[in-house]
Amino acid sequence: MSEDSKKPVKKRFIAGAVCPRCGEMDRIVNYRREGRNFRECVACGFEDEIRLQSAPRVPGTRVDNRETATETEVPVRIIQPPKK
Repeated sequence: MSEDSKKPVKKRFIAGAVCPRCGEMDRIVNYRREGRNFRECVACGFEDEIRLQSAPRVPGTRVDNRETATETEVPVRIIQPPKK
């Protein structure tokens, strides 16, 4: 028996969450059991595991990544059109 199973499970409501089964809003609770995250609807009993994803990487095309760019600046020449 692990340490987590001896303590009561602390459940927290998720504000604005809608149950995928019954459609009730503000009835979903989030809790952790055996090192995994779960959500449960207190209205209909729906339960499933929540698989959290890591934070997304910032794409290299973002403006705040300019200092890491390896491109060199090239001056632009303006060519005057010929006169008629």
